[in-house]
Amino acid sequence: MASFSWTEEDVLRCCGSKRFAKELASASPFSDLHHAIQSARGIWFNKIDVAGWLEAFAAHPPIGSISPSVSQWSKEEQSAAIATATDTTLQELVDWNIRYQEKFGFVFLICASGRGTPEILAELKKRYVNRPIVELEIAAQEEMKIIELRLARLVKSDVGSNSSAPSSLPVNSSITAGGSSRTRPPITTHVLDIARGSPASGMDVHLEMWKGTSQQPLFSNRESTGWVLVGSSTTNTDGRSGQLMGIVDHITPGFYRISFDTGKYAPSGFFPYVSIVFQVRKNQTGDHFHVPLLHAPFSFSTYRGS
Repeated sequence: MASFSWTEEDVLRCCGSKRFAKELASASPFSDLHHAIQSARGIWFNKIDVAGWLEAFAAHPPIGSISPSVSQWSKEEQSAAIATATDTTLQELVDWNIRYQEKFGFVFLICASGRGTPEILAELKKRYVNRPIVELEIAAQEEMKIIELRLARLVKSDVGSNSSAPSSLPVNSSITAGGSSRTRPPITTHVLDIARGSPASGMDVHLEMWKGTSQQPLFSNRESTGWVLVGSSTTNTDGRSGQLMGIVDHITPGFYRISFDTGKYAPSGFFPYVSIVFQVRKNQTGDHFHVPLLHAPFSFSTYRGS
């Protein structure tokens, strides 16, 4: 069976984060593309911090750029956008790219392969209203899609230069399209201290599932013994919790609760703890649920991330 070993320079063609390139190159050789993408996902989402994400984003040209410095891979990925652009829509795309970068501080990132300019413009305008922390995670997810496509190109080029390699690769199409094979648990979280503008490290986190006698934990339901502990962890220096549950392909549907010991983290704050209850439906068992906490001494908020 063929295997693939890459240098940091090879991986940098796929992603501009130097730490990501070092980590993925060190993790090789890979038995096939599926193996490489699983490793890449684990590194990108679990080991690369925000600085690494931003470094990767900065390596991408704005969508629609015709600069001579744009790489051949970027040109090919944006070919559908260029082909469907008119002078008017291209200028609008340039203007919106500038507005986006002024608001968020990084280039608008989208996996543009096969997407026309109207679709890209619509998505850019839709995402422009997001909060920065939400948009950062969406951009990281889009970067991962681009990495997957480029890793496939890298493997294909290795096959072409290696006569002993098989003519076709055992590629799982659901992986390359961003499917549900997991490199992390189905439920994850991180905590940002928005008063300090930094990750909240050292905060205890508990994940529970509802197992009470009623079907669901209603607002009027006073039963407290129905919650069963799934796992516990403490946030690291990036504000991310460790594993709160096992890595499984399909999560059990039902109601889950993530609780944060905000009182221990910030004793002078208003909230002794924060609990977030959410539902995993039967048609969502293969999804990923990232439920972050944005915490301040007298307020908090959350959202479903990626």
